[in-house]
Amino acid sequence: MNNLSLQNDCHEPALTNLFTETLRKIGRLPFYAGGIDILQVNLGYRCNLACKHCHVQAGPQRTEMMDREDVASILHILENSPIKILDLTGGAPELHPDFRFLVTGAGDIGCHVMVRSNLAIFFEPGQTDLPSFYSENGVEIVASLPYYRIANVDAVRGNGVFAQCIKALQTLNGHGYGHEDSRRQIHLVHNPRGAFLPPSQQSLEAQYRKELLENFGVCFNQLYTLANMPLGRFKDFLVRSGGYDSYMEKLQKAFNPATLDGLMCRRLVSVGWDGTLADCDFNLVAGLPVMDDSPKHIRDFDYEELSRRKIVLSNHCFGCTAGQGST
Repeated sequence: MNNLSLQNDCHEPALTNLFTETLRKIGRLPFYAGGIDILQVNLGYRCNLACKHCHVQAGPQRTEMMDREDVASILHILENSPIKILDLTGGAPELHPDFRFLVTGAGDIGCHVMVRSNLAIFFEPGQTDLPSFYSENGVEIVASLPYYRIANVDAVRGNGVFAQCIKALQTLNGHGYGHEDSRRQIHLVHNPRGAFLPPSQQSLEAQYRKELLENFGVCFNQLYTLANMPLGRFKDFLVRSGGYDSYMEKLQKAFNPATLDGLMCRRLVSVGWDGTLADCDFNLVAGLPVMDDSPKHIRDFDYEELSRRKIVLSNHCFGCTAGQGST
């Protein structure tokens, strides 16, 4: 059994943390944050979908939701710190009862709001006006669309989801999203279907543009390619199929030091649905909060301390540094 097999998400022994050893060998330890530009907030794990690659294992049966006091803390921090970008995620963040209050509140104090949307949420009861709401509030949308063909998407996200995504994109285009000269931005996210790395972002983006425009009349601003993280539902799949070790080795061999300076953990703080602070959404799922000498909860947020914190590293970090890296 190799060292990568011994990884424990919540309490990883120092000797098995090969990512830390990798950075030590190239002289990049300690690894510090470079400031905080973005406050990323996971509003909860409830979702209308149960995607096979979901690292947070979100789904319709999940009940975890951020409470109102912590939602208020988010707005307080944005109003009283240099952070001017709010990145909302889930689950489906739109299902949180205070979602629209948070979006409009952040906008009122001059913050730019990004939402990680699965697009299919637009067809849920009470959500059909989301395209108008997003457009009126200038929300930037980062939308999951694993591929530009129906079979690939429905296999990962459920039957009929691809058609819903296309209809949602067409509606958003009608509200001004995705056009080259528009301030309404929508970006798509590609995840591979299985245990392999995504192709070149540039070449895949060209394919997405061609296929979506020619077949559906859909346009978008940028495509982000992400490696599937060995966490949550995808990790369970890897373990069941006996592919965990080989996938981790694949990520390790594809390590690219040029990705380190652009890693999201260096410019944001991630807030869990329970208010826990972590260096990224992946660390939250792995049960790895910020370092012990940093504030641990949103109600104890300290911008100066967190801006210069040392980042917690784990073997799943190979997923963000493999190949061209993950955005």
